[in-house]
Amino acid sequence: MAGWAGNRAVRRLAWAALFLFLATAGAAPAADVSNDDCLACHGDKSLTTTKGGKTVSRFVDAKKFKSSVHGPLSCTNCHADLEGKELPHNAPLARVECGTCHTEEYKQHSNSLHGKAIARGDTLAPHCVDCHGNHDIVPVKDKNSAVAPLRIPFVCGRCHREGTPVQMNRNIDQHNILENYSESIHGEAVLKKGLIVAATCASCHTPHNILPHTDPNSSINRRNIAATCTKCHAQIQEVHRKTIRGELWQKEANTLPACIDCHQPHKVRNVFYTQGMADADCMRCHANQSLKAADGRAMFVQAADVAGSRHAKVACSQCHSEVNASRVRPCETITHPVECSKCHEEVGQLYQRSRHGQLQASGDHNAPNCKDCHGSHHVLGKHDPESVSFPTNVPTLCGGCHREGQKAAVRYTGRQHEIIQHYTESIHGQGLNKSGLTVTATCTSCHTAHLILPRTDPDSSVNPKNVPATCGACHHGIQEQFIQSVHSASVTKTDKPLPVCSDCHTAHSIRRTDEAGFKLDIMNTCGRCHGEIAKTYFETYHGKVSRLGYTNTAKCYDCHGSHDILPVTDPRSHLSRANVVATCQKCHSNATRRFAGYLTHATHHDPKKYPFLFWTFWGMTALLLSTFVFGGIHTLLWLPKALEMRRELRAEEAAAHAAGSPAASDGNSPDGVSKDGNHGN
Repeated sequence: MAGWAGNRAVRRLAWAALFLFLATAGAAPAADVSNDDCLACHGDKSLTTTKGGKTVSRFVDAKKFKSSVHGPLSCTNCHADLEGKELPHNAPLARVECGTCHTEEYKQHSNSLHGKAIARGDTLAPHCVDCHGNHDIVPVKDKNSAVAPLRIPFVCGRCHREGTPVQMNRNIDQHNILENYSESIHGEAVLKKGLIVAATCASCHTPHNILPHTDPNSSINRRNIAATCTKCHAQIQEVHRKTIRGELWQKEANTLPACIDCHQPHKVRNVFYTQGMADADCMRCHANQSLKAADGRAMFVQAADVAGSRHAKVACSQCHSEVNASRVRPCETITHPVECSKCHEEVGQLYQRSRHGQLQASGDHNAPNCKDCHGSHHVLGKHDPESVSFPTNVPTLCGGCHREGQKAAVRYTGRQHEIIQHYTESIHGQGLNKSGLTVTATCTSCHTAHLILPRTDPDSSVNPKNVPATCGACHHGIQEQFIQSVHSASVTKTDKPLPVCSDCHTAHSIRRTDEAGFKLDIMNTCGRCHGEIAKTYFETYHGKVSRLGYTNTAKCYDCHGSHDILPVTDPRSHLSRANVVATCQKCHSNATRRFAGYLTHATHHDPKKYPFLFWTFWGMTALLLSTFVFGGIHTLLWLPKALEMRRELRAEEAAAHAAGSPAASDGNSPDGVSKDGNHGN
């Protein structure tokens, strides 16, 4: 038994050795790990590990990875310690060495403050992945990049914002870095205006070679700071003031002083100097009231006007940009007028497209420019009552050219005359001038302030197709009714022009709708389009009373509505079967369904719409005419007989008169009456 047991153990060892040999001999060498192999596990969103006592997700979004800059690479290109290994691998993996590919950047990072902190084991020191991300890295120029210019302040702020462990655990002489930057001229440009060309943290400190300002190789070292700043401010040497705080700014030729002497790092704003110093140079001459240009123009500038204007914080040279500070008279190099569109670009583009801009481009000396409407040095906001563009002043401002007889009015053709006068007398003008309503419509409300175009231009705010929207800016509720009415182009599809607000209310002489004149004229207004219907209206009681000048009778809008005119078949119509009785009851309180059946526009001229009236009218007319015809014929046929009978009667009377002549000598008259007045026997 013992021998058998021993032999069995040997046999088992032999079989195990044989199986191991066959398994080893038949197994292929470890194959390269593919991305799909990795994503088989890492594509699972629930995959996590524990790191430093925290649960960390190990999920990799395959779609983001493929669209990243590393999309064409294999996972093992970065995770080199997996090369030739079988899956699943042991955790954790070695940290990816980005310097394998990004040699120069890695070298700079290693020599920087960040790299040295990593070398000494500082757990707060940032690695490549902390700034750039890992599997979703896109180019810096891509707006979605973690290190895109607009995101740099937030990336750096994760460590350098006040209250973070980096700021609290380090002896750093700079505090409130991100807060100060956000309030600086650079920060406002990046964070508020979205200017990707404005300076960010990386612009001054570099992206990877970040060194303390005490390091001679640092980009923010005192002797290097000028070169750093002039990467953006390239011509600062030419345009900078030569004297600041009584000292020469540039003490040595072609050697820029340290920018930080005047501009605090992270607080770059007008703290140590103001534009008033530069303006003072200009005012040395322009404060002289007798100063005039070669062509006789007054060049005097009232300092108080500038100080109280919207441009109080704008330096003279920002508008008069052609000045040269190196000249005794910096303004002698100015050859062009001020270009307001440099700051007001959008407004400038609108002006160029407008009728005013087109006239100026054609060289018309009567064309208004920015200064003509807004002034020059005393420019005020449109909400300032003293401003020429304040609502109550707009009619006077526009009237300077558009009042009858002025330079713009002489161009008018057709019916557009006395515009300012008509506006002043209109409901809008009276609301502005008499009631002081600054929210009422002025010239700029309808024609816009800068994109003023003729009504024939499709882009004009007073083009017929745009008028409802223009008026709707104030009369929004009415616009909502109008766009659903039969007069709206979105409801009625026709080649004929449809009426808009100005067709019924006019453009400038807009009256109150409760005035007698408007009520009496509205039928003629509607009749311009609905001529035949207007005729039938004036044949009715309502129309005839209106002809006599009475306003308390139903007009077109009393029955059909003013702006919400709908087909009778529409249930919402004032004249639909459900609403017609209520419409009549507005005037006739006892109106019933039968009363409302009155045919308002019934006419005997329309056999299709009103056949009963048509045939009744013409039947009665035919009967009347036939009666007169037959009566006339009868009269004509009886006329010869009547004339003959008249002749016979006259003959009998003559014979009787002749026969009775002796009796006349007896003192009796032919009719048997005696001379004394008594009848004969």
